[in-house]
Amino acid sequence: MRHFVTWATSAAVLATGIGYAAPGGETPPKARYQMDVSTASGFMAGGVNPMKMMFGGRGGGDAVAHQLTLRLGSTLAATGAPAADHFMPAGMNLGSSVPLVTPTPTAATPGPVEERQPGEMRRPKGRLLLYWGCGAHAGPGQPIVIDFSKLGQTQFPPGLFSVSVPAETGPTPANSRTYGSWPSGRSTKPLKADSSLIGEHRVAGNYSPEMKFALDQDFMAALRASSQGQPDGSQLLNWNAVPAATGYYAWLIGAKSAGDDSADMVWWTSASGKEFGGGLTEWLSPATVAGLIARRVVMPPSQTSCQVPAEVKGMAGGFMMTQLYAYGPERTFAYPPRPANPRAAWHPDWTARIRYRANTALLLGMPGMGGDRSGDGSSNGDANGGKKKCRPRIGLGGLKLC
Repeated sequence: MRHFVTWATSAAVLATGIGYAAPGGETPPKARYQMDVSTASGFMAGGVNPMKMMFGGRGGGDAVAHQLTLRLGSTLAATGAPAADHFMPAGMNLGSSVPLVTPTPTAATPGPVEERQPGEMRRPKGRLLLYWGCGAHAGPGQPIVIDFSKLGQTQFPPGLFSVSVPAETGPTPANSRTYGSWPSGRSTKPLKADSSLIGEHRVAGNYSPEMKFALDQDFMAALRASSQGQPDGSQLLNWNAVPAATGYYAWLIGAKSAGDDSADMVWWTSASGKEFGGGLTEWLSPATVAGLIARRVVMPPSQTSCQVPAEVKGMAGGFMMTQLYAYGPERTFAYPPRPANPRAAWHPDWTARIRYRANTALLLGMPGMGGDRSGDGSSNGDANGGKKKCRPRIGLGGLKLC
């Protein structure tokens, strides 16, 4: 299981990659608020036990988790100790409000990669093979091979992460004079399955103007994904059409052997070109998604399947961790509202943006974890579509994969 965690952590780092300025004719708001609203499902949702699922149990594979991240950034100083609260509709079942906690400054900074302590993320060794595009077979020019041994200790390959899809970050401690967020280490409450965002919201504190807005969009429906091995050696990924989805994006990472950390890794993206990570793994506005669909970087909301090429499956072996995203709608509020005349000056006191997304995770090639519904073992075959059986097992060296 140690190598599974190593690969999963590496995948998260690879997928995410490594100030706020107002447009002309307006001034930045005194305060900006952002709500990131997520519906998570699959083996990475809360309550899932991957080990139990690998050995035949249900393990929570149908689990769905509602997740909410709140961030308030202000250009104003607090009157006293920073304090702010988000007052919720009763349907959220979080009490009358949740506190937006201001982080305590710390001088601690991470050291160089080679000096980090055991258990911290280290850049993977070995090679990284890049593939892209839906289809039975990989297109020309694939894979691109990145040999980490030829890079500096603290370097990542230039151009690896998408720069054409910038992350829409919103308020952060770095771009705010005063900042608060929820959940935090000092304040966290689990959301219930029937939690609802519908209704009136109010944000009040001692370092921002009071904000009031009403939401008519609730948490998105859950993504339900499955896969099926194909006779040509590829893997067909299917999912349900999610209401309110503006587009879909998938990525996959895998490795053939869990023998050591230098094993080759495979990274595949559903984009039709070399577009990996960056903002693609974040919340994206409908306008941004529409542009990406036109460029064939994101799949349209009418698409509910994508074929993982046989070459990807062959190089990744029996272990392929997959993430699928359904980008959602967005709600924006401001006071005073933006003038209808685009040439008119606008000096908002505050703005609020509510972003929606659904995502799911599954392990292709692992029965019981969303990995194969064919029932004939084809997802565990070789790259030529063979019927070789592959079952994870536990040994003295840890979790053994194909």
